Amino acid sequence: MSRRSFLYTNPITKDPALSLRDHCIIKVGKCWYMTGTSHPVWEGPNPGVRLLSSNDLLQWDDAGWLIEASRLPVDCPYKGRFWAPEIHLAHGRFWLTVNSGHGSPGDSGRLMEEHRVWLFVADKVTGPYELVSSQGLGRGFKNDATLFTDKDGRSYIYCSGGGLWQAEIDLEQGRLLTVDGDFEKIISPRDAGNPEWMIGGVEGPFAIRRHGHFWLFFSAWTRGYEIGVLRAESPLGPWSLMQREPVFGVRKRAYRVKQAREGGYEDLRYEDTADPFVEVGHNTIFEGPDGRDWLCCHDLLEGREVLTTEPVLCYSDVREQLHLEPLEFVEGRWHVRGPTWTEQIVEWDESDDLNP
Repeated sequence: MSRRSFLYTNPITKDPALSLRDHCIIKVGKCWYMTGTSHPVWEGPNPGVRLLSSNDLLQWDDAGWLIEASRLPVDCPYKGRFWAPEIHLAHGRFWLTVNSGHGSPGDSGRLMEEHRVWLFVADKVTGPYELVSSQGLGRGFKNDATLFTDKDGRSYIYCSGGGLWQAEIDLEQGRLLTVDGDFEKIISPRDAGNPEWMIGGVEGPFAIRRHGHFWLFFSAWTRGYEIGVLRAESPLGPWSLMQREPVFGVRKRAYRVKQAREGGYEDLRYEDTADPFVEVGHNTIFEGPDGRDWLCCHDLLEGREVLTTEPVLCYSDVREQLHLEPLEFVEGRWHVRGPTWTEQIVEWDESDDLNP
């Protein structure tokens, strides 16, 4: 029996030129492909949707642009920020979700108002991708779209925007299969009974089917950046929290002062986590080096201490990088050890069973 191992240290990528937010990884054959939000993230449009590739999950190479903003016409309806793109394999083709809206540099209001989910398809993971949803999906600001195709071939789409949303989707037609053609609400940040760590906002859904249930991972930015999980018996719910506390993430009060003050929860009590990150979140799940479920997301390192009238821990605008961790299911719950920032080793036998 052959024993194998994988050594890694977070952040996986360290080169500013490889910086992305909201990482999404898909394995095709023996190669992994990754996309995510390119810089600049918050101000004006960014360059488009980038693709990276790797044979070992550690060294990543440029695989080109799936969408290059400079090549799009000025009036293109999805020429905007290109937030959180994802690639999913379904029905033998590759489906790309892109979250964007038309706008020009400095026109932040319009970028947000027209921000929609756009669906593209290709026969190869590297493209070229063709637009399927010519008008975008849903109404109003929608973001962080993700796809899930069940064993029966039916597909579903989940997204964020003032909460989490869902719909069954006809991929070929790029059409939501709901009564009014719009997304249906799953959960809002301040629904009765929600734990306090969700009240700031929730985003970044990602769905899988494992162990006889459907699971919807999501991120919340109230105390830092933390990942929770919803569970259901159907791809359209009803959904309930798997557990009251996050399964992964970091808490750093100084990094969320502005949002907490504006959101009215600056008195929320919690302790900072003992790690060097101010963000670890917006996860997607992929087949890792051992053939099992792994979690990928972006992490953001702490900056330096700055002395003002009082000692205040501030955080520099460092670049987000790729973060990887094994995803474990133990006694009916998901677990992620970490976040880790020292060398880690994962060992397995080649004959080990894969994900159920």
